[in-house]
Amino acid sequence: MTDRPHPLLRDHQFASAPVPTSPRSERPSLEVSFIVCTRDRAAVLEACIASIQAACRVHATFAAELVVVDNGSRDGTSKRLAAIAETSDIPVTAVSETRPGLAAARNAGLARARGRVLVFVDDDCKLDRDYLRDLERHYRSGEKWLIRGGRVELGDARDLPFTIKLYEASERLTPAVHPGGFVLGCNMTMHRDVAARIGSFDERFGAGGPLRSAEDTDYLVRAMLLGMPVEYVPDMTVLHHHGRRDRKSIDRLHRDYSLGNGALCLKHVRHAPWLLRHVYWSARAAFRELAGRPRFDRDLDLSHWPIVVMNLAGAARFALLVMMGWPKRLPLRHDRQASEANAEARAR
Repeated sequence: MTDRPHPLLRDHQFASAPVPTSPRSERPSLEVSFIVCTRDRAAVLEACIASIQAACRVHATFAAELVVVDNGSRDGTSKRLAAIAETSDIPVTAVSETRPGLAAARNAGLARARGRVLVFVDDDCKLDRDYLRDLERHYRSGEKWLIRGGRVELGDARDLPFTIKLYEASERLTPAVHPGGFVLGCNMTMHRDVAARIGSFDERFGAGGPLRSAEDTDYLVRAMLLGMPVEYVPDMTVLHHHGRRDRKSIDRLHRDYSLGNGALCLKHVRHAPWLLRHVYWSARAAFRELAGRPRFDRDLDLSHWPIVVMNLAGAARFALLVMMGWPKRLPLRHDRQASEANAEARAR
């Protein structure tokens, strides 16, 4: 698949119904756009939005907006968003994306964001009150050509310790480290010019898509292939309330991640063959498990074997999607409102 960079997807075809309503929508300069994608999780979404609003009040000089993409909710999310926007002290834009999948929702959010810095936050996360202070400090350095992700802590002690990252030191991604989970998609930031350079998220990947996961990991790999660093920082903290409290749900997610990662290896086999090393290392570790060597995660009792099996299944599914020509290329439609948002951002 050829990723064609363009100004924040202004020609990207998506079914959207933007409703920009907020008492402060007239503010002329936006430093940051928070992009939150959601589907049928109105209750946790409200807590996420409240945490973003609280963080913005603490650091009000760093002008922010919130873009919420409703990916086909049927639980009254749109009505709740309209009510929130009426009283919000930051601009709120609600976007309806009818095409299923997290990658499609992220693309719709990208197309409407107007901020200089883009921040992807999952709807089951809450921002630390000092998040914007940390974000501004990192981007004040002037280095914009990178993807940066922050700390992800467990939001509820009853949830199992999965999809979190607690490293205490800054680090940058290298081919020696598997890109999956290096920067988590629930706390991922970039300058808008970086998004324009990389292009749209691959909609074959991600929750709700045929490959179930790894739309964020694919984005990291594509950044690296363009020569952009991927950096983790131990602040810019979010609390992840993922709600998974039984082994079955964690095992299912573990398999989904491995499916997406296997597809990722085949997609980038020509330009990032180093990804195959991680497949080999997983296979080697799986066989060593038979001799009593450590499992993938001893605390959660997760084996290397599902990684190997699902990596192969993911590669096979990706090959099938390529042969089927999915997704079908549709005629591009110029979205006037997305174009106006980008023109406004470029004029600042």
